[in-house]
Amino acid sequence: MSAGPILQLTSVGRRYNEIDRELVILDDANFSLGKGEMVALVAPSGAGKSTLLHTAGLLERPDNGDVILDGRACGSLSDEERTAIRRNDVGFVYQFHHLLPEFSALENVMMPQMIRGMKPRVASERAQQLLDYMKVGARASHRPSELSGGEQQRVAIARAVANAPLVLLADEPTGNLDPVTSSYVFEALEALVRQSGLSALIATHNQELARRMDRRVTLKDGKIVTVS
Repeated sequence: MSAGPILQLTSVGRRYNEIDRELVILDDANFSLGKGEMVALVAPSGAGKSTLLHTAGLLERPDNGDVILDGRACGSLSDEERTAIRRNDVGFVYQFHHLLPEFSALENVMMPQMIRGMKPRVASERAQQLLDYMKVGARASHRPSELSGGEQQRVAIARAVANAPLVLLADEPTGNLDPVTSSYVFEALEALVRQSGLSALIATHNQELARRMDRRVTLKDGKIVTVS
């Protein structure tokens, strides 16, 4: 693991205006994610985990502070530049798989590669390799409705890393799965992260899974703090 962080949040603030008050979610929040590091984000519902992930992944702009990805400050970038960084350098996995229902598993994993400009043949080969690695290669021609919940989520993980991002951000990736399937999917995710050298920030309520990561952080009063 390199000593330099791949992702940094520096004095990040994020707030929303409601009818009668201002809701502060992140307040002078600071965080660093090392290269090849796997960090669990554990916090109760409503604490701001999704806001933190969306801000770190450049889906939302911080109200103050900055997000630095691979040494590049992203706060003042244009929407086009931020979109390009998300497409190339950030992978997202959500609690629900969000696979495109009309496409096969293989086509779902090919999609982000082709949007980036990869030739269909090359995208297909890489997609099949990723599905094989996630142990769903035999289901490549099946549509999401024909896959189990665990299979759908493994396809979603393969899609998230299809463009070889620098950072993987996952929001309760096993939250909809039963304990046995959850453990199996997490093992596949962990193996992929470790093998590829990805950096990953993973929000989870599952303390057992959280303890298997390199460290744990939580949100307290808008700050990102280490869990002892």
